[in-house]
Amino acid sequence: AIRLGLAAGAEPLAVATALHLGPVLYGNIGSPDRLDFTVLGPAVNLTSRLEGLAKQLGRPTVCSDAFRQAWNGAAEPLGAHPIRGLAEPQPVFAIAV
Repeated sequence: AIRLGLAAGAEPLAVATALHLGPVLYGNIGSPDRLDFTVLGPAVNLTSRLEGLAKQLGRPTVCSDAFRQAWNGAAEPLGAHPIRGLAEPQPVFAIAV
């Protein structure tokens, strides 16, 4: 379907992904008749902010320094960027996955 759409002149699908490593809280939250599985914590917030930054930078995949240090692949430094909710700009990297 995607190939047919592209052949017909449709715009390619744009996807942004962010990767980070950090502790999270996860589980079912809510009342017994309405439980939602969710993930909470500063690591989740940072990952969400990095995803938005990936869109702004026009990069399909970005990662935090914590992820870059644990990953064995190549990473392109994109500089330190201000992240809402954090006092200091955070180093951001582009990776190819």
